Amino acid sequence: MQLLKNSNSILDKIADSVKGNFKKIKGNLDEKLKKIESKTYEELRKVKDRIPEYELIILSSADKIWDNLKGGFENLYNRSREIIHETYEKLSETKNKISGYGPIVVSSVIKALPYTTPILAGLYVINAVKSPKGKLLGYGLMGLGVAGALGFIMFALHPIHPLPSPNNENMQYLGSPNGYEAFVPNGQTMNYNGHKDPAGDLILDNGNVLHNVIWDGKYSDTIIENHNQIVDLNNEFVGQIDPINHQPYVPLRDFYVIKGQVPIEQVTINGQTYYVIEANKINPANIAGFYTYDKWIPDFVTAMNTPGTYAAGLPGNSPVFQWTNTTGTVAYQTMIYGHYGPFDGGVVLALPNKTIIPYGTTYYPSGTSLNDYTLVQQVYNPPS
Repeated sequence: MQLLKNSNSILDKIADSVKGNFKKIKGNLDEKLKKIESKTYEELRKVKDRIPEYELIILSSADKIWDNLKGGFENLYNRSREIIHETYEKLSETKNKISGYGPIVVSSVIKALPYTTPILAGLYVINAVKSPKGKLLGYGLMGLGVAGALGFIMFALHPIHPLPSPNNENMQYLGSPNGYEAFVPNGQTMNYNGHKDPAGDLILDNGNVLHNVIWDGKYSDTIIENHNQIVDLNNEFVGQIDPINHQPYVPLRDFYVIKGQVPIEQVTINGQTYYVIEANKINPANIAGFYTYDKWIPDFVTAMNTPGTYAAGLPGNSPVFQWTNTTGTVAYQTMIYGHYGPFDGGVVLALPNKTIIPYGTTYYPSGTSLNDYTLVQQVYNPPS
């Protein structure tokens, strides 16, 4: 019994000792935390007091930066466009594997240009504010700009993969340098260079037609998708009645206009001769998609190559929609298709002989060299 009492006494002393130590530890911690809090507050207050100094540096430099960069940006943009155009031309002439990467690189450089703003601003601050703070601010701005530009270009180039090198000995360029040619998909696809490509015909600027044509490279997947959607819409609408002119809808077809000569490689597949359009060798700005009545496509290409032809839009109340012929039907039908896919209808080609060809455009491709036909600026008013 005495042993138990002694044990309890010892345990009580240990407990009291531990409690005392905890109180001392807690007291020391509280004291240190108060010191840290006080020191932190003091440092934060110093930083807060110095913020106006940095604001003064930034604000005093802002007007100078803007005045100097306002003109500089315009010059940089214009010179960048010249460099990009020259770069693209050089890449187009290169006869090796990297030639197909030209459009991707050009697109990446253009989209990365906004990141040059902080780079130029940083350079100016370093030169204008002769102090360690100015250098810190300037280098910080430059770092943001460089990181943004490099990151964007690396992201844009990430999907690049090795491209097969075509046999340049069989390469030829068809069509006129200033003319318009059109690839017309027929719904079939070909496995070429390990990739599924659309097949069809190529209508040249002089009206000649090349059959057994394969579109290989840029936009091949987009062309297949666009064509399949047009086919689906034809299956749904052809045969139904136009509610405006009360005539039956007709089959439409998509086609892809190329401004300038078309690079063609002649190949043999399973004993059959095919003509491959090397789309990667075409400036993307020179390619645009259209759709119209399938029987009018040759006339459409002829019209584009006819001097005096222009494109115009149809207003919603245009009397053309009421014409009780195929022209009136197609004019309205192109607009209907625009509600169901990546298309935009209600446009016409107006020929010098006063006839018109209604058509629509695809969202992609939509090269800027064909903006006169894809982004029309005038309204068509039929002659009275």
